[in-house]
Amino acid sequence: MALLLINAATLMAQGEKMNDAAAPPPIAKPSRDFVLLQFGYTNWLNKPDSINTKTFAYTFSGYLCYDFPIKKSKLSFAAGLGISTTTVYLNSQQIIVTDTPTAAVAHFRPDSSHYKRYKFNTTYIQSPFELRYFSNTVNRNKGFKAAAGLQIGTLLGAHTKGLTSVDGTNVKDKVDTKRFVTPWNFAATARVGWGNFAIFASYNLTNVFKQNDGPPITPASVGIALTGL
Repeated sequence: MALLLINAATLMAQGEKMNDAAAPPPIAKPSRDFVLLQFGYTNWLNKPDSINTKTFAYTFSGYLCYDFPIKKSKLSFAAGLGISTTTVYLNSQQIIVTDTPTAAVAHFRPDSSHYKRYKFNTTYIQSPFELRYFSNTVNRNKGFKAAAGLQIGTLLGAHTKGLTSVDGTNVKDKVDTKRFVTPWNFAATARVGWGNFAIFASYNLTNVFKQNDGPPITPASVGIALTGL
């Protein structure tokens, strides 16, 4: 009887091993986070007290990135290309540009046209460079993620736009010029999240305006990010 029980146990153990060997490995979905979308709130740091901005100011950016895994670790390096736009609304002020023989200087002056809204917008073509961490190497669309890096951008365009009313008709005044805006943008970035969603922060290492062409304002942003694919 004891011999029969031992044989039965041996057969069951062999069957379990055969089932384990036949079981397929987990399906790997190592998302490279090719697509990176960010939307957030922007604040002008170090701005003079004479500059009045409204609370709502926003930034949006979208990038296509390529991810290079670092051997078989949970780290990778990523580089990409995309576009970033930032809009800041002024409060009862407008930007007046004064031309000099060598530069165009931006001055913030009281609103003389009684604008309903007045905004300043910049758009950069940017390349993000990141060191990334993934806790889940089998499926990067799940688990904890973190990234830190640097964004380098070149100015694509800048403009001011004011909305006013003339005899009951809305009129938009738009001045499209980038003469006084910094042509290159450098920003330190960080991002933490879970799965496809994250919180990001960025701090500009360059000012909004060229040196001596405007006040030394440094932007900083926080917001949400969507990554995947």
